[in-house]
Amino acid sequence: MELMEIFGHLGEAEQTAADLNLTGGDLTFGDNIESDEVSLEGLEDELEHLQEQQMVSNILGQGSQLREYARDVEEKLRLVELDSIQDYMKESDNLVSLHAQIRECDTILTQMESLLGGFQVDLGSISSEIKSLQEQSMTMGVKLKNRRAAELKLARFIEEVIVSPNMIDTIVDGEVNEEYIRVLQVLSKKLQFLSDNALLKDSAAMKDVIPEIERLRVKAVSKIREFLMQKLYALRRPKTNIQILQQNVLLKYKYAATFLHDHGREVYPEIRAAYVDTMNKVLNAHFRSYIQALEKLQLDIVTRNDLLGVEDAVARGSGLFSRAKEPLKNRSAVFALGDRASVLKDVDEPAIIPHIAEASNIRFPYEVLFRSLHKLLMDTATSEYLFCSSFFGEDTIFIDIFTGPFGVINEHLNAVLPNSFDAIGLMLMVRLTYHHQLVMSRRRVPCLDAYFDKLNLLIWPRFKLVFDMHLNSIRSANVRTLWEDDVRPHYVTRRYAEFAASLLHLNKDYGDGQVLDLNLERLRVAVDDLLVKLARMFRPQKQQTIFLINNYDMVLAVLKETGTDGGKTQQQFEDLLKSSSTVFVVWAPLLSYIFLRQRMSHLKHVSGLELDALLSPSNIGNTLDIEIFQEEELREHFEKLIAFVKTRAGEDAGASNPQPITLEEVEPLVKDFAVRWKGAIEIMHKDVITSFSNFVCGMEILRAALTQLLLYYTRLSDCLKRVTGAAELGKDVVSISTIMYEIKKYSRTF
Repeated sequence: MELMEIFGHLGEAEQTAADLNLTGGDLTFGDNIESDEVSLEGLEDELEHLQEQQMVSNILGQGSQLREYARDVEEKLRLVELDSIQDYMKESDNLVSLHAQIRECDTILTQMESLLGGFQVDLGSISSEIKSLQEQSMTMGVKLKNRRAAELKLARFIEEVIVSPNMIDTIVDGEVNEEYIRVLQVLSKKLQFLSDNALLKDSAAMKDVIPEIERLRVKAVSKIREFLMQKLYALRRPKTNIQILQQNVLLKYKYAATFLHDHGREVYPEIRAAYVDTMNKVLNAHFRSYIQALEKLQLDIVTRNDLLGVEDAVARGSGLFSRAKEPLKNRSAVFALGDRASVLKDVDEPAIIPHIAEASNIRFPYEVLFRSLHKLLMDTATSEYLFCSSFFGEDTIFIDIFTGPFGVINEHLNAVLPNSFDAIGLMLMVRLTYHHQLVMSRRRVPCLDAYFDKLNLLIWPRFKLVFDMHLNSIRSANVRTLWEDDVRPHYVTRRYAEFAASLLHLNKDYGDGQVLDLNLERLRVAVDDLLVKLARMFRPQKQQTIFLINNYDMVLAVLKETGTDGGKTQQQFEDLLKSSSTVFVVWAPLLSYIFLRQRMSHLKHVSGLELDALLSPSNIGNTLDIEIFQEEELREHFEKLIAFVKTRAGEDAGASNPQPITLEEVEPLVKDFAVRWKGAIEIMHKDVITSFSNFVCGMEILRAALTQLLLYYTRLSDCLKRVTGAAELGKDVVSISTIMYEIKKYSRTF
């Protein structure tokens, strides 16, 4: 800046000279430059490095001296510098003007600096004021929050303690209706608030309000008690539909009971006791009258004399505890299940309406009445349990209510079960109890679980007692009294077969089968022993075996007819039927023949004649041991023929000293057979028809006997070929084809 001021006082020429002296200085190069020490170290490397540049190449190429060239360059630089200074001097005015402007700007900036400094001071004071305001705002926010919280609590307090005139009028003078229940809910909240905030009772407001709210509580409790008592008394009126009254009236006002439970502890036990007493008496009378009506519909099928081993004449007599002698058509249901099992499918059907059934003169077995009674019990208990849970909010009241109905039902069962001798009916009751438990489980109502457990403990022992009575009746049966001179199935066997089939059918798909199977096995052994004793009453061994076969066959037929898988019981009787031939050994070949024929009957391509040919004496001789086979039927009619064949026809022709068969030995046999064989076969046919109850089995035995007769006669015919003069008997000899035709004729008669 000082330099510019000096230039401002000089003339133009002076300024130019001054500029040249100041800027140029002494720019001359003297010869003494040569005297300066110059280091040439590294010069060659630099020259090699710069030799590629054009200017250096030109200089080195011209061979000029470096010092002269340097002077030229310095001279040119000096001229350029002077030109530059001259240009600078020409612009001095502009620089002065620029300098003035810069000073003005500097002045302005100084003013701005002082102004901004003032602003900075003002902003500092404002910042402190804002911070102060912020602190004041936070303080006010906290105060506002506290005041709002206090306002909420105060508002709630005022809302909870204030008693509006409308509430007072409704509780004191209003009727108990839906609006009254809503006011009760408000009063309950106020009472609960007072109970939860005991520390507020010392406040002046609470001291004024508490007596009023207490008077309202007492008045509300009194009115609710009177209202509920009226509704409970309505339940005692005859022909009242209790469930409709509960659902449409009492449940609508269930909060009244809740209010008494929470705020009327001195009255709630009275209401609870009144409801329990009312429902106990109502349900007690209801179940008692229903049971009495059901008892008029009971059909007694079984009496104490209807046991398996009791004589038929005694069983048909009237029992000591029977109400009336059942119709003859119901006698078949004493031991047979029949249609009685349908009650298990009707578990969910409505209960019997007694007056309708009585008007229709319909009678039912006791298990049907048992199902109907417990259907009513389940429906009533379910409805009452759900109502008590909703209205009173507790489950224990149900037990108090149903003490009476349970007592009535138990009294009824204790009177019926000791006089029940119906084992099938008792088992049906056990199965019905199981299904009733499933129904209550599906409803998710556990109120009858304990009752059904006790019911099972009542029925099962009675069933076991009755079952043991049947078993003891078989074991202690008087064989001489039971015996009948008839080889057909005994009535005790039919009873047992129907009884066992019924229990096996009721035992399907249940988890208590092992106990019942064990008892059935005990009964089977007893029945088998009785049948063997009865069979021994027949003197002829043939009748003994026929009797056993008929009875065993009848048991199997009944088990199969009912479609029941007899399991072990059926298998045991099948084994007994197969082994019954051991009672009298002569029946074994007959059964073997039957088995052989059944095994061959599947050959559909074999005709009847061809089948008989396959069973000719030559083919079955290896299967049946003729010497063991001594069929009693054949002995009765062809004893001499059988004796001759077994003794004389069996002698070996090649033996030493054989005794030849003479014409005198065979002639009576041939002539006797020719005269009597058809009549004997007819008699045998009638005997088989009358002896065997199962005609299929009887005809198989007859066919086997006739085939055996054919074997005997064939051997006799073979002997005739060795007898001298046997040709004279040609007219009396019956051909084999004729006998086979007769056998096939009897095969077609069945």
